[in-house]
Amino acid sequence: MKILISLCFVIIVSIKAFSTSQYPDKIIIEGKEYDLFTNPLEPYFEKNPEKRPKSSIKSSALWRGYVATFEIIDSTLYLKDIKIQKNDNKWLSVIEEVFPGNEKIIIDWFSGLFVIPDGKLVNYVHMGYGSSYEKYILLHIDKGYLKKIRKMKNNEYEAYKEKQYQEYKKTEEYSKLVQEIKKEGDSEEFIDSFIKSYVSSYTTIILKEE
Repeated sequence: MKILISLCFVIIVSIKAFSTSQYPDKIIIEGKEYDLFTNPLEPYFEKNPEKRPKSSIKSSALWRGYVATFEIIDSTLYLKDIKIQKNDNKWLSVIEEVFPGNEKIIIDWFSGLFVIPDGKLVNYVHMGYGSSYEKYILLHIDKGYLKKIRKMKNNEYEAYKEKQYQEYKKTEEYSKLVQEIKKEGDSEEFIDSFIKSYVSSYTTIILKEE
């Protein structure tokens, strides 16, 4: 099976951004809202930095500066809203500033895996999206369209991450990513642990099917 890796995920955010638990984006599926442990707008803002919302609050729990809400409608990924936090701790919608005049915004630039925690919190980790949950939903998104849904229990998700990591280590993109992160001065042991924890952020498909 051909391995498709998106180089736009080489550095989604800096290592520093994962040092504190982060506000997640949101996604609505069949009318139910979930936290989303993936940030689909980041590739867009990396290519269009002038479009990134400017928040008046600098929070270690929100390094990217905004919370976006998405919705799957008829297998298509739409952007519903983008909000920033104000000084009074209220949230302000800025979607019109980022995408003026667009009523239906399809996230057609995104191909990758959405990680959605579901069920009870099993283990809290004060680092990025490092906490563990009872269940997970994985969505395979290809250029804004939903291709596949996989639901996993916690132990199945951990096993999936291990397999995904082992397959990813075989790729040229893995080597490039390691060299890129090394520039921040981290050890190879830390880098391997980091990539393994967030392997779904660096891979656009499930690399090894059962």
